[in-house]
Amino acid sequence: MIDQQQLRGLIKYCLDGLGMYSKAAENLLMGTAAQESRLGTYIRQLGNGPALGIMQMEPATFNDIKNNYLHHRSVLVSKILGISGCLRLMPEYMEWNMALAICMARIHYLRFPELIPVDLPGMAAYWKKYYNTPLGRGTEQEFIDNYNRYCV
Repeated sequence: MIDQQQLRGLIKYCLDGLGMYSKAAENLLMGTAAQESRLGTYIRQLGNGPALGIMQMEPATFNDIKNNYLHHRSVLVSKILGISGCLRLMPEYMEWNMALAICMARIHYLRFPELIPVDLPGMAAYWKKYYNTPLGRGTEQEFIDNYNRYCV
């Protein structure tokens, strides 16, 4: 598990570099990492699933963001590459590159017009709706419990 203060620092660094810092975004990404990987306890989905990295994003989601959202946003792509130190955007890099995983998770949430909630129940509902989706196994209560366990 990654020290939560160090992870907060990395998230802040990434969000600042993207020009997208807010305390709500920082907390949402902390909660996402807590729920998805127990703050980096594992970087490959348990049970040999496709999800990768601290945010447990699936390559299909990564590629959808890359091909359908970032395709016409070259300035944002340049920021992500600079922050992550990557030469190009590849989903398999998320397994070991936390900065890339953080940036892509933030961009994933950016695609939805609803503002990021500032309260924990609201963040849990936002995560469930937009990241885990109604079809996912995760629950809002798990998000809340993991946020309190790993992020407070």
